[in-house]
Amino acid sequence: MLSWDLDLSQFNYHLPNALIAQEPLADRSASRMLVLYREQQRFEDRAFREFPQFLSPGDCLVLNDSKVFPCRLFGERAGVHALPVGKNNPQRWQNLSGNVEVFLVQPVSEDARTWTALVHPGRKMRVGEGVRFGDVEAEIVGRGEFGERTVRFRFDGDMYQLLQKIGHVPLPPYIKRPDTLQDRERYQTVFARETGSIAAPTAGLHFTPGILDACRARGAEVAYVTLHVGLGTFQPVRGERLHSERFHVAEENAARIKAAKRVVCSGTTSVRAVESMFLGKIQETDLFIRPGFHFQGTGGLLTNFHLPQSSLLMLVCAFAGREFVLSAYRHAVEAGYRFYSYGDCMLVV
Repeated sequence: MLSWDLDLSQFNYHLPNALIAQEPLADRSASRMLVLYREQQRFEDRAFREFPQFLSPGDCLVLNDSKVFPCRLFGERAGVHALPVGKNNPQRWQNLSGNVEVFLVQPVSEDARTWTALVHPGRKMRVGEGVRFGDVEAEIVGRGEFGERTVRFRFDGDMYQLLQKIGHVPLPPYIKRPDTLQDRERYQTVFARETGSIAAPTAGLHFTPGILDACRARGAEVAYVTLHVGLGTFQPVRGERLHSERFHVAEENAARIKAAKRVVCSGTTSVRAVESMFLGKIQETDLFIRPGFHFQGTGGLLTNFHLPQSSLLMLVCAFAGREFVLSAYRHAVEAGYRFYSYGDCMLVV
């Protein structure tokens, strides 16, 4: 039990590993969609292609247009703090050139040379240690509260162009394969515009230009928010607050959202942006939406299935009710739905 009286065990469910989607479907819009009706406390199996049918004039569909960048880097230690050779350390080369994975999270300098990052193996990567990525070097210059590192690159060019060359698509750890060229396109929404996310807003992965046209044809407005997915979205719940994530809602999009009869958010990140906006937050949000939260803007939610005990599952439970959501999850498991980033989705109305 956490000190603020939230029992994480209440957000568990059993998921066979075979149901975790390892590849995207050939057609983005071909996913299944489990529809949850909150008032009637029932759910039914549908297809995502039917999603526009659930929209009406006066609705506003909210999409997160943040763009994933290749933030996963593989390098080698530069050996700054390698231990001297001795009976307890006979293989000096392991210290000088051991493999290092650096997962960039968020730039902390205007020139995008300095980043908050997760580093593996973290124990050996102390402040002052160096990492080589081919011809480019970086240095560990700081350490965070939960083991994050601050990494400074020695590079004079455009960092994001560099990352396109040396970086890998940040597929989640439950996808047990290396990233491919296909992932550069498929682990990205068709409407992604603003670079800054370290994970895709996965509910948006189902949309195609044709589906978006069908949504507009139903009379619904479409508004965009930008919330750059960071540590707050996927790190384990440790307390009352999540890591802050950068977000922005342009004035014209805010006006569409506020004027709507019903706001239907695509993804939990869109919900965080919308609800943060209604709470008067700007630029950054550490909003933790869990059961008991009072929703001011969100009236419908399209979302993928989420990890047990995650803040994302708690958000869905806050919107639709914990027992109802977990019963729907049990049905999804029994019915063989595909789970997580490249999996199927649910619509809560």
